[in-house]
Amino acid sequence: MELFGYACALIIGVSLGLIGGGGSILAVPVLAYLFSVNEKIATAYSLFIVGTSALVGGLKQHLKGYVDWRTAIIFGIPAIVGVTLVRYYVVPALPEVLFNIGDFEFTRRMGMFGLFAALMIPAALSMLKEKKERELSGEVKCNYPLIIAEGLIVGGITGLIGAGGGFLIIPALVILAHVEMKTAIGTSLIIIAFKSLLGFFLGDAIKMEIDWQFLATFTALSLIGIFIGSYLGNFVDGKKLKKGFGYFIFVMAAFIFYMEFICAVS
Repeated sequence: MELFGYACALIIGVSLGLIGGGGSILAVPVLAYLFSVNEKIATAYSLFIVGTSALVGGLKQHLKGYVDWRTAIIFGIPAIVGVTLVRYYVVPALPEVLFNIGDFEFTRRMGMFGLFAALMIPAALSMLKEKKERELSGEVKCNYPLIIAEGLIVGGITGLIGAGGGFLIIPALVILAHVEMKTAIGTSLIIIAFKSLLGFFLGDAIKMEIDWQFLATFTALSLIGIFIGSYLGNFVDGKKLKKGFGYFIFVMAAFIFYMEFICAVS
């Protein structure tokens, strides 16, 4: 099972290299179901894996000129604050059982993984939807208060579920910061990288015991997969793969709901 888990780590990277996103959303289910780590550790390790992968992708986009650093800082700082506060204060304080309905116990694991599965649905929809370039003309003004508020919210969600939240960040950058789609994608990778990595190091690395050897191995395989995927992208139609991966995320969301809610109560 662990060998299959490491193979999935490579697949996560390949999907990131091929379609430019989405693969990191599989990190939590792989860690939880193939390596049997609990919800706190799975979401913590996912932050490190997602952050490192996004950093590699973001730097590649920077070299192409597709990163708006000013917007990344304005959005990124509140996102870093949000994810760090949630990982340092909120997640450690969550009780094992959040609430009871009669004899039914709604656990912390159900809450965290249920939210994760629910947010996989809009993530999948964003991969199925054709993204159109937004034409900008004249002087545009960024909605800074909303950008900062969205940064805090996205950071908090990232802290709870351990995923990057690119499907939330990219529309916010296009609509609120008026950046073009290619720049929004590159900028979102930088935001995801810094909020995920800093949230991990300022929250989880201080609060919990980290298996660095396992985490380094899993992350290294994902990074190798990114370069393999980037190479394969020269020969494969990324748009068709992206749609197929979107449907696969739907299946994974249903699987998580089944494992956490149907199996748990049966």
